[in-house]
Amino acid sequence: MTDAGLTPELAALTAAAVVHFVTIFAAQRALERDVGHDGNTGTREGIEDRLSPRTQRLRRATANFTENIGPFIIAVLVVVLAGKTSLLTAALAWAFVAARALYVPAYALGWVPWRSFIWFAGFLATAALLLIGVL
Repeated sequence: MTDAGLTPELAALTAAAVVHFVTIFAAQRALERDVGHDGNTGTREGIEDRLSPRTQRLRRATANFTENIGPFIIAVLVVVLAGKTSLLTAALAWAFVAARALYVPAYALGWVPWRSFIWFAGFLATAALLLIGVL
């Protein structure tokens, strides 16, 4: 670890959390734009038919981020705790962050098939980190 105790992989994990917060915020702003403040702060039952396609995609992008951040957190912790950090693991961790940062607009704007390629890049980065950590 560096003198501050923050490896590049842990810094990338921190950046991923920031990207996740921004994703949540963007989805919430879009939702409020579609259903208003009362619709956003209420139970949200029956609002799906009032959401724009972009808001629906942003909500799905947020759900996808939630599904994918767990394995990334595990991969980073395994690499760091096993003492297997390197330039490669740092690059892989930051590749995941870049992929997630690109994935949100790709999903929101309907970039097909690029959205899937971007997702796969993040998946591969996480899988590679896990393999490096356990081998």
